[in-house]
Amino acid sequence: RRAERLSPRTMKQHTGDELRAIKQAIGTRVLKVIFETCYLTNEEKALACKLSVEAGADFVKTSTGFGTGGATLEDVRLMLDTVAGRAKVKASGGVKDAEAAIKFIEMGVMRLGTSNGIKIVAGESAGDGY
Repeated sequence: RRAERLSPRTMKQHTGDELRAIKQAIGTRVLKVIFETCYLTNEEKALACKLSVEAGADFVKTSTGFGTGGATLEDVRLMLDTVAGRAKVKASGGVKDAEAAIKFIEMGVMRLGTSNGIKIVAGESAGDGY
């Protein structure tokens, strides 16, 4: 049997309900909601941020590291503008060098997710790619 296809409105409601339930279950512990921004439109990214903030998320994060791309300056700006200080932003995936790390921090990102921390601190680049 095929799964029922949900309308965008219903999907939005289910997502918001699930995020609120998770926040209620964890209480004062930190809730970090991770998006795969590489698969979302700007409208979907903004909606994901909005639903996360409304549910009481502490952080929104750009990527798990398993998608086809990570943090971009454009995505992080959109996320920062959308959460408007009501949640923190973590830029993750694709942070390859100190220049990129500094740009994200200067934009207002509170955490970076990278597997290149030693190279970044040493002033080296991890190279191209994601």
